[in-house]
Amino acid sequence: MTDMTLSEIDKAAGEAQVKDYFNLLKPRVMSLVVLTAAVGLFAAPGATHPVLAFAAILCIAVGAGASGALNMWWDADIDAIMKRTVNRPLPAGKVEPGEALGIGLGLSIMSVLMLSIFANIQAAIFLAFTIFFYVVIYSMWLKRSTPQNIVIGGAAGAFPPMIGWMCVTGGVSLEGVLMFALIFLWTPPHFWALAIFRNEDYVKAGVPMYPVVKGDRATRFQILAYTVILFPVAMALAFTEVGGPVYFLAALAYNARFVWGAVAIWRRDEATAKADKFKTELRVFLESIGYLFALFIALGVDIALRSLGWAWSGWPVLF
Repeated sequence: MTDMTLSEIDKAAGEAQVKDYFNLLKPRVMSLVVLTAAVGLFAAPGATHPVLAFAAILCIAVGAGASGALNMWWDADIDAIMKRTVNRPLPAGKVEPGEALGIGLGLSIMSVLMLSIFANIQAAIFLAFTIFFYVVIYSMWLKRSTPQNIVIGGAAGAFPPMIGWMCVTGGVSLEGVLMFALIFLWTPPHFWALAIFRNEDYVKAGVPMYPVVKGDRATRFQILAYTVILFPVAMALAFTEVGGPVYFLAALAYNARFVWGAVAIWRRDEATAKADKFKTELRVFLESIGYLFALFIALGVDIALRSLGWAWSGWPVLF
């Protein structure tokens, strides 16, 4: 018998179990969804009660968590093969598949119904479509059938700021579309940098990621192409009604850094990459996570300053 009492052992087991269920919801992805949805909501014209705004963002976060649980339920077989995912709750045997399916379906229904109450039916329908798109279109169909899986499927992760905007206005705007485009164009170079680093995982799992099907050389070019296209799209958001100098400076710095990293990846040959153990690709992947957080936080700062009456006099609004 160890120094722990039976009650302490039970308590520790209970805490571990709660943590496993929480991990089922992909909390790191959820945190990004919360940020982008919140910026979209607070950027939208019109007033909404703070309690209702919080409730709406919570519903969107729960919907994202439900998508994550359903994705883990469907992908449990390949998650068990890949090093990056082998410790997820299902392949690790900590959560049963039936539990993951039940949690995912239950949270999906609850999040959509509650968002229709706290916001409006348009936002709720859009959230339902986003969950469907991620689980059915991306996870069940595209992921295992085409090297363009992350390009098309990435739209699901780009919808939250549009949903946030729709919670206030009930419609779509140019600003919301540009926020969507920012995330949509960021997703392929972000994920393909990881896919090159983890290429062997996807080969073993039989997932046709771009590096597996087209090779690293073609993938490196695609990473560079997407970051170059992303640059002007990200900068355009600075010259809308929601943008400002804080976002402009952040977008300029982080996009320049992202393109620089993509150039570094593109210039590598396979011998150099293997000798480096693909650390450059991993670095660009990790930096790209900070890219999206930084840009949406900067956008939120501009929005907050404007709401406090610190209007950016003379700042050009071109879109």
